[in-house]
Amino acid sequence: MEQNSMARGVSGRIVIEINPDIKQELYEQLMVNNVSLKSWFLENVESFLKGKQQLTLSLTPPIISKEKVDNERASA
Repeated sequence: MEQNSMARGVSGRIVIEINPDIKQELYEQLMVNNVSLKSWFLENVESFLKGKQQLTLSLTPPIISKEKVDNERASA
């Protein structure tokens, strides 16, 4: 887990920085499944806070990173 000091305001906003390729894949899958980023995030936050050990991505088909696909193709 990344341990650095992050600014935390009192508003309800959460701002994160992620890899642009992952962001694009996420938005594509959310759109395909007609799910908003906010509803997906809140569903996963609720699961996490209820004590589930691992977050699950409840989108179908599963999101697979381009890097993983490229690595699997290279090793085939």
